[in-house]
Amino acid sequence: MAATLPASPYSDDKNMTRSEPKNGSPSRRQTLPWADTVFSVLTHGAAWLTLALLVGIIISLVIGAAPAIQTFGLGFLTSAEWDPVQEKFGGLVMIYGTLMTSFIALLIAVPVSFGIALFLTELSPSWLRRPLGTAIELLAAVPSIVYGMWGLLVFAPILSTWVQQPLQGAFGNVPLLGTLFSGPPVGIGLLSAGIILAIMVIPFIAAVMRDVFEVTPPMLKESAYALGSTTWEVTWKVVLPYTKTGVIGGIMLGLGRALGETMAVTFVIGNFNQLNSLSLFEAANSITSALANEFAEANEGLHQASLIYLGLVLFFITFVVLALSKLLLSQLKKGEGRVA
Repeated sequence: MAATLPASPYSDDKNMTRSEPKNGSPSRRQTLPWADTVFSVLTHGAAWLTLALLVGIIISLVIGAAPAIQTFGLGFLTSAEWDPVQEKFGGLVMIYGTLMTSFIALLIAVPVSFGIALFLTELSPSWLRRPLGTAIELLAAVPSIVYGMWGLLVFAPILSTWVQQPLQGAFGNVPLLGTLFSGPPVGIGLLSAGIILAIMVIPFIAAVMRDVFEVTPPMLKESAYALGSTTWEVTWKVVLPYTKTGVIGGIMLGLGRALGETMAVTFVIGNFNQLNSLSLFEAANSITSALANEFAEANEGLHQASLIYLGLVLFFITFVVLALSKLLLSQLKKGEGRVA
């Protein structure tokens, strides 16, 4: 006579898939029906609050700059005259200084950041990779005013003695280069401000590039190495095509940081509201440094409105840069992950 085996507790499909609530108590989903509603309200509220703050900033800038907009119009953007005594204002000098220093910063920071990211991900020994990466990231924690003081007291004399004066001695009589390197040999001006900005944005760009380089599938790189590619060929033909969206995003992050920097630029740009030449060593001004120097002492009226107008222009420049970067990223995103 065959013995009857006891029923296994796992033979029931219900026991294998889910546990029934005991004593007829409702599940947690039924107990807290308001949790999802509260979470949805909070997330939607945060998103709409951000948009409301953005619209509020734009409206406040437009209202504050209205007297200057009505008086000068778009001619404010092409006039280089800035005379608070006669109430004649133009923002060309500040706009030029902002764009030129940011361009110089990116021109220096992007290749250096690319080299740092390439070294940390492909060439650096394992014992050096982490401390070197941490040291580079710590540069982002240095306050901007420290960079400005260091640039004025230490870097400017070095730039004047070892760069500006030799360049003026060598190319002073050359028509184009002589103009490019002209100016009093004090080491402050557009080039000095651009180099300080480059030092400040390198940690941001390098960190983003390093992170996006590390997400490249190792199989792609190993396949390229197996075919005889060099490190440069793997980086140029495999890593960069795969991560171009992240690289462009890191560069745009650095550009936004450079456009909005205030104190470091104020120390080393010279704060000179005249555009006498296109020299890299000529003392100039930027939108942020003009706001930092003059807004606290500006009289109500056209002077204060013109400064707010400069803030509106800086906001518009930043918006255009970010919009163009998003457009570029949307085009690059179509081919992201494809290796050329």
